[in-house]
Amino acid sequence: MQALYVHVIVGAVLAGFVQGLSGFAFGLVAMSVWAWTLEPQLAAVLALFGALTGQVIAAVTVRRAFDKSLLWPFVLGGLVGVPFGVWLLPHLDLVVFKVCLGVLLVLWCPAMLMSQHLPKITFGGRVADGIVGAIGGAMAGIGGFSGTIPTLWCTLRGFPRDTQRAVIQNFNLSMLMVAFAIHLFSGGVAASMAPLLGLVALAVAVPVLLGARLYIGISEAAFRKLVLGLLTLSGVAMLGSAVPALLQRG
Repeated sequence: MQALYVHVIVGAVLAGFVQGLSGFAFGLVAMSVWAWTLEPQLAAVLALFGALTGQVIAAVTVRRAFDKSLLWPFVLGGLVGVPFGVWLLPHLDLVVFKVCLGVLLVLWCPAMLMSQHLPKITFGGRVADGIVGAIGGAMAGIGGFSGTIPTLWCTLRGFPRDTQRAVIQNFNLSMLMVAFAIHLFSGGVAASMAPLLGLVALAVAVPVLLGARLYIGISEAAFRKLVLGLLTLSGVAMLGSAVPALLQRG
């Protein structure tokens, strides 16, 4: 049991720091650590709760003014996607899911890093933003991954650093609150999880604040490299945990 607590703390500390710095990726980082030892349903709930705790802290410490009209299509789409993700979680093959998402991140993000002058995506407008939000909402219900695809989309849209941070931060906060509430009221959060949930909340607090403080001094170009680099590393971590499990099935 003590080893379990240590494992949960390590995952929460690493994920909290990354979330405070980048505004997303708690679920990706935490799951890459917890997937080795925790049961998938428990890991998903802990990742969701940890991401929500970190977003609440980050929302208070790193605030930027932005055009709210950019946010609402993501949120409306996300509200459609969250219930689907919560419903899908018990039926989802998480190993296959992580392989697919990991391959996407490992192939696409380095390509964006190496292409300094990619044209901005301008087609689709708010409808496309809403579709991306729905995907993010579904991934929030699955395990707190709400920011991954919307962050990639905002980067492709060419949003400035602070605008992207504000959109993703507020989107994540909204989706994670709804997703955790649905899990809670549907019985997905058992009373036996309470000690681990409390442990995650305590472990996240300081790393999130440290990451948020470091974010303030990052330039636009450095932030773009950071986000894409973190997404790439998250994809590698997902593949590292999922591919061996997939090969064992064969």
